[in-house]
Amino acid sequence: MTTTKGSPRFLRSAGAQRAASVIEVSGLVKEFGEVTALRGLELSVEPGQVHGFLGPNGAGKTTTIRTLLGLCRRTAGEVRVLGLDPGQSSAEINRRVAYVPGDVHLWPSFTGSQVLDALAGLRGDRDEPAERALVERFGLDPTKRIRTYSKGNRQKVALVAALSAPVEILLLDEPTSGLDPLMERVFGDCVAQAAAKGRTVLLSSHILSEVDHLCSHVTIVKDGRTVESGSLASLRHLSASAVTARGAGDVIDDAAERLGGWGLEVTRSSTSAGTSSIELSVPRDEIPRVLGLLAHEGLADITCATASLEDLFLRHYDVGAS
Repeated sequence: MTTTKGSPRFLRSAGAQRAASVIEVSGLVKEFGEVTALRGLELSVEPGQVHGFLGPNGAGKTTTIRTLLGLCRRTAGEVRVLGLDPGQSSAEINRRVAYVPGDVHLWPSFTGSQVLDALAGLRGDRDEPAERALVERFGLDPTKRIRTYSKGNRQKVALVAALSAPVEILLLDEPTSGLDPLMERVFGDCVAQAAAKGRTVLLSSHILSEVDHLCSHVTIVKDGRTVESGSLASLRHLSASAVTARGAGDVIDDAAERLGGWGLEVTRSSTSAGTSSIELSVPRDEIPRVLGLLAHEGLADITCATASLEDLFLRHYDVGAS
């Protein structure tokens, strides 16, 4: 793997080919007048992945998804969905892809059942047994009119329509907006089952716990650019680990001084029981040396935790992050 300073980190398994991706975005630029929403964004999703698409509001996630569906025309760059160009083959793509936005707008005078009929008719294909099963799982009353539904129930209609559709890709943009915790769990189970059947899921979210629980791969975007992409396992493996240790105050002081001499930033704290602790972030190649020093000093309760998804995300979005 080669990484140049300032470039996103891309991690691909050995032998993986770009042609194998069901979603392939390269150098995507989208301008809305004088506003540039996407600035050379890169995204690659392979078949069967549950791929998290992370970034705060305004990072470019929804614009990217709308471009994948052919709802936005790109200003520059290359985009392929199932090998097709959304700018030329959006109708074919939309027959093979199901989309759930974060803010669902439906026909207010229709019942839930009528909306499901209409959406299936627009796609031209339907799995009615799967649809009925999902209506039951999500606790949706399809006889009521959309105007009487809460935001969460409108979201359920869109999820039932998408998850039951016989499609190859699910594009989910903040799909759990408005759902209660119980329904979020049902949604997670449905995503896992879709992946087990070989469907590909692109899950756009700013809820880190949701992505961490459901996704095997992640792409993090900032200001319309990709800043990190790869499998969660690989990204955590390459990132700094959090190391903590406890011991007597003088021993902690000595260890902290030596570690500081290695150029590591050490946080020291004391407890009411008379012991002290240190905490520091350690690059992967420095972990054996750091743990060896701590063990040699006789410190207790030494822990070494790999980076969390929150760590990976916040290092790009913390105040002062680049």
